[in-house]
Amino acid sequence: MSADNDGLQSLAHSLDRIISEGRNPDTMDIDTLTTTGILSRINREDEKVASAVGEQIDAIAMVVDAATASLSCGGRLIYVGAGTSGRLGILDAVECRPTFSVPDSMVVGVIAGGEKAIMHAVEGAEDNHAMGQEDLKRITLHANDTVVGISASGRTPYVSGALEYAKSIGCVTAAIACSPNAEIFGPADISVCPIVGPEALTGSTRMKAGTAQKMVLNMISTATMVKLGKTYENLMVDVNATNEKLKARALRIVMQATDCDETTALDALAASKNNAKCAILMVLTGITAAQAVTSLQTHQGYLRSAIAASPAPKTCPTSSDS
Repeated sequence: MSADNDGLQSLAHSLDRIISEGRNPDTMDIDTLTTTGILSRINREDEKVASAVGEQIDAIAMVVDAATASLSCGGRLIYVGAGTSGRLGILDAVECRPTFSVPDSMVVGVIAGGEKAIMHAVEGAEDNHAMGQEDLKRITLHANDTVVGISASGRTPYVSGALEYAKSIGCVTAAIACSPNAEIFGPADISVCPIVGPEALTGSTRMKAGTAQKMVLNMISTATMVKLGKTYENLMVDVNATNEKLKARALRIVMQATDCDETTALDALAASKNNAKCAILMVLTGITAAQAVTSLQTHQGYLRSAIAASPAPKTCPTSSDS
């Protein structure tokens, strides 16, 4: 038997031990069902995802606290993955930029195979252990970065290589996988393991495992940005109003945060150059745009703190007054 066949058999046996690669006894007949039957069976499996993620709240909180500490001192939150996992990391990173007005370099997604792999499968990329390290070196990884490795199976060599290198230079490392015996947990300081069980289609981890990973990534980035003062109440006050839809959203946010009328909100946004956070502070306290900017800088961007330290709020016109 050739060495190639030996390696293939060894890998096949290792997949037998990974929960996400198992056969789902509840969908063995999926190919005999009606369209609605297929969809209902998939939906029934999807219902298991939220509870599996919920069991990992404590571990996810540790990742959030690490990421918050990194971003607070000029470091980065870096996601590393291959295939679906890598694409999900990139998606979460990219969405942080317009949602929270953060620099492109603050939350970064790295995928095995580079940009080409976002749209196309890159043969052998996920199996390249050394390339995981090389790709992090290429973005000049620093010890104050937090690195999160993502792999549904937990055995992706590219992710293991990246995490091992990150740990070796002093980064906080975290790993997200859907199997408790995941190899990527080895070099991780924090392990997040939502066990969603076998997929409706055997091995198709873009389904439940992918959904679980996306939920976890959404939680990590959102909670981190909340802790960094990017929100006020549950409003995205640091939204970057770069198009008409986002400008309209900024208008609604100012009105919702202050209960003022549309004219007052528009005036404040105009004076603050469409900065919703500044506009809210202006409306609630009566200070000028320049004073609002200074106050927010003094309070590291935390709107609640700036409001508390500003003059007594003035009464603003409401839609019922106009």
